[in-house]
Amino acid sequence: MKTRWHTAGILLAFAFSFSCSPRHLDQTHQQSKQAVTAKDILGNPAYLAISYGGYRKNSRDIQPSVEELKEDMKILAAMNIKVLRTYNTKLAEAANLLKAIRALKQEDPHFEMYVMMGTWMDCKNAFTNHPNHEDEDAETNAAEIQRAVDMANQYPDIVKIIAVGNEAMVKWAASYFVQPWVILKYVDQLQALKKAGKLPKDLWITSSDNFASWGGGGAEYHVEDLTKLFKAVDYVSIHTYPMHDTHYNPAFWGNFEGEKALSDTAKIAAAMTRARNYAISQYQSVVKYMKGLGIQKPIHIGETGWASASNEHYGAAGSKATDEYKKGMYYNMMREWTNREGIACFYFEAFDEIWKVAANPGGSENHFGLFTLDGKAKYAIWDLVDKGVFKGLSRDGHPVVKTYGGDKAALLKEVMLPPVKQGTAIGN
Repeated sequence: MKTRWHTAGILLAFAFSFSCSPRHLDQTHQQSKQAVTAKDILGNPAYLAISYGGYRKNSRDIQPSVEELKEDMKILAAMNIKVLRTYNTKLAEAANLLKAIRALKQEDPHFEMYVMMGTWMDCKNAFTNHPNHEDEDAETNAAEIQRAVDMANQYPDIVKIIAVGNEAMVKWAASYFVQPWVILKYVDQLQALKKAGKLPKDLWITSSDNFASWGGGGAEYHVEDLTKLFKAVDYVSIHTYPMHDTHYNPAFWGNFEGEKALSDTAKIAAAMTRARNYAISQYQSVVKYMKGLGIQKPIHIGETGWASASNEHYGAAGSKATDEYKKGMYYNMMREWTNREGIACFYFEAFDEIWKVAANPGGSENHFGLFTLDGKAKYAIWDLVDKGVFKGLSRDGHPVVKTYGGDKAALLKEVMLPPVKQGTAIGN
């Protein structure tokens, strides 16, 4: 980080010595932004990251327009988000997003937004009754990679990272997961293109996957091709979701006997602190495995998040984990930890998207956004509304205002205490 800031300072000093005109200052600013690399961005608190999907409708058949994406970019930039993660290259959203960012840069030379370009990887016969996890859908996967290459070359000032696959190796992704050799094949291909000068030399290549897939889980993941993949990527991008484990592995979740005397808000804070510590432990499990292989690479968080509603495992009939209050605590705890430690955190996600579980509007996957579908700011970022950072900004004609009308008491009425558990809390 020091190197990036130091370089920017030299460039500005040169600009002033050459000319004090705004035109020369803007040119210099563009030059310094062009020089910004993934190495400078990732883990730099001045470049907060987020996972992004701009879909407004209950189907991805309806792609967001460039103008809609520009609206979202202005909202995210106002909250100091400067790095976005996308998920595939096949649909028009990725190309439209790059067009939107370029247009905003042309309108305002000081506008900054960078992209971690995601590519989707599938096994052979993915999403059928007979997926073949020992082989890949080579034609589809190769096309995903080629589009990413084309966009990275067309927008080198914006695309700073290509991620091969999204939770593509984790074995619970039963409809589509691939073996590590598939991911390694395309990572090696992209690295070879960089070496040959057919991709920007500072473009970073990774794969974004569950912490277990990166060696932090069971021995079934500890294969030779994973070791090769660690060596091939420029950095490691892991996913960690304590919210899901409030149902699937809830050893850390709940209010324990020693917390009986605490206030309700203190009980929730204790549970959420354990959830944050659980995420840290998953991150550290990958660090430990990687170092045990004798490999040193940066490790960043490609996804983590907390839903604000659920009518499934995580709601009132389940672990009682989902509401805006807990979501806000998790968001702020994760930002504080990752910023302090120099870890990039592509928080999941920017806006609610209802296409994910279109048949069940109350499903948790529809409610991971920091903003509602119509652009209301959830509790996690009410403070930014108070600061006026969204003044004059809107989404689909709706100004950015607080959920619950900003009434915290009304919000708290819907907050559920984690279930009471016997025994001693883990991770305190």
